Amino acid sequence: MEINVKFSLADASKIRGIVDLCNEVFEEDTDYEEALRIFNEYKSDRNQIYIIGEFEGRVIAHTRIAIVPTMFKDMGTFAILNHVCVKPEFRKHHIASKMLEVVREVCRNHECTSLKLWSRNFRIPAHSCYKKFGFTQDDAAFFSLDI
Repeated sequence: MEINVKFSLADASKIRGIVDLCNEVFEEDTDYEEALRIFNEYKSDRNQIYIIGEFEGRVIAHTRIAIVPTMFKDMGTFAILNHVCVKPEFRKHHIASKMLEVVREVCRNHECTSLKLWSRNFRIPAHSCYKKFGFTQDDAAFFSLDI
């Protein structure tokens, strides 16, 4: 069965749907008001982009793109994805791959030379999707520092 998902840039009216989806998929407890505050604070930043996929008026897919311009020739401008997700009951319909196509076009329009993402180790099916799309797993470690 073909699922007709409409992809678009998110606006403030979609924050509740994004938060509900990410809270479900990533077992988070993000607060709506705080998410809306942050979204509104950065909505005019052309390098902070929220993509959603909707089906029958519901947000069923989401990712956030952060465009990172640099002054370094070899690094160029690149993009980092986070919170790449599809509502569980809609998986296996290639929705993530379709969303990644949208992301790739957005990144091309921002003259990015590469696209990076990080994914938690337990998200094995997501890793398979990323590899099928053409991502390679770098020989690198992801480091964090709580501040």
